[in-house]
Amino acid sequence: MGALGRVLLWLQLCALTRAAYKLWVPNTDFEPAANWSQNRTPCAGAAVEFPTNKMVSVLVREGHSISDMLLPRDGEFVLASGAGFSASGARAHPGAPALFLDPDRFSWHDPRLWRSGDAAQGLFSVDAERVPCRHDDVVFPSDASFRVGLGPGALPARVRSVRALGQTFTRDEDLAAFLASRAGRLRFHGPGALSVGPEACAGPTLCRRGQALTVSALTAASLLQAQPWICAALLQPLGGRCPPAACRDALRPEGQCCDLCGAIVSLTHGPTFDIERYRARLLQAFLPQHQGLQVAVSKVPRPPRPRGTAGAEADTEIQVVLAETGPQTGGAGRLARALLADVAEHGEALGVLSATARESGAPVGDGSAEGLDASGLRAELAGAVTAGLLLLLLTLVAGALLLRRAPRPTWRRRDEAAPAPVVAPLGFSNPVFDVAGCAGPRPLILRTPQPPAPKVENSSASRSYFINPLFAEAEA
Repeated sequence: MGALGRVLLWLQLCALTRAAYKLWVPNTDFEPAANWSQNRTPCAGAAVEFPTNKMVSVLVREGHSISDMLLPRDGEFVLASGAGFSASGARAHPGAPALFLDPDRFSWHDPRLWRSGDAAQGLFSVDAERVPCRHDDVVFPSDASFRVGLGPGALPARVRSVRALGQTFTRDEDLAAFLASRAGRLRFHGPGALSVGPEACAGPTLCRRGQALTVSALTAASLLQAQPWICAALLQPLGGRCPPAACRDALRPEGQCCDLCGAIVSLTHGPTFDIERYRARLLQAFLPQHQGLQVAVSKVPRPPRPRGTAGAEADTEIQVVLAETGPQTGGAGRLARALLADVAEHGEALGVLSATARESGAPVGDGSAEGLDASGLRAELAGAVTAGLLLLLLTLVAGALLLRRAPRPTWRRRDEAAPAPVVAPLGFSNPVFDVAGCAGPRPLILRTPQPPAPKVENSSASRSYFINPLFAEAEA
């Protein structure tokens, strides 16, 4: 039996025993086009370059003719039967050589790089549970080369078992010896740590048929602690930002990196609750009647509760995520209400103590009044405030320009007296009494002594005066 056949047989045995396992997907083989620049496998006679400062293990399945090859700092070529390299005389394709992509680009915490072996149609896992955790058996295919980055090392990865290169590791001592070997260093790198060990069972909710089927409170907490790294790896191709949800008032379940449309049902359970039994009930009795939906069932930590709460499961609750995948909406809400009615009728037999539900809003673009949620109102209010501030700013700028162009007024202090205006003298010559101008004899005028005329000061406020010729001669 070949290596691939042994792996498939082992996976079938895992499925029969109902064990949860995660399969590593990417590889560092020579033939896949995804491992090369320009997404193309090197042609015959091409020059080939591997990253000089990297370590890598490369599986070669076929024969290849190359003109030049730049090898990595440390690595190995695993040649399948009939595979190898031959040198061509001259480069058949002049130009840039074919570059092998960075083998360190694959991260343990990237959910896209794992596949679950026990997923059924209609079921999915939240992003945090797509990465192996304490109850999972991890499988690295023995018929492919691979390289895995174990992360920053702040939170060691711990799983139930690891199978790599035809060996299954269930003890930390054996796994540590493999990771320290040259074969282990070529396939695992980074400051992070990897350990194995079975998780203790605490009742039918956590274990069944000798296998751990769901997470305990400790495992759920560790998943949430690793979620920032999981989301960073998942959203790296999108620039670290989530795509917009297709509905208003979208929901973000525990363990999910981005919002989704649908509904969330939270179940408070007792010690007799069996998560596998409830998952099977959803698949058989509810999902066939509600098309266009996917369901994720997981255990998440509950908010802190008052002291004295009895029961081994008081620190966790069951999260049932109903995600809408089709163009039709409203199905998640109908299924959520059906699950609430089912708990009200059969909750005691299922081990469910209580249930609550949340539902997302109307689809984006729906003009009905029901589709207007708080986020939309806040957006409209923010737009109105922004427009008002912009109008006020334009008014201030226009006022400043008008004041700059208008003539500036002259201001004077109150204690500064204004200079007196220059006034022309109001005196005039009287032609009637002008002696030089009279042609006839001068009349006789009798005068009595008069007191001397008062002298007029130059500082008098009145400047009106005239010369009387009758008194001018007497004074002379």
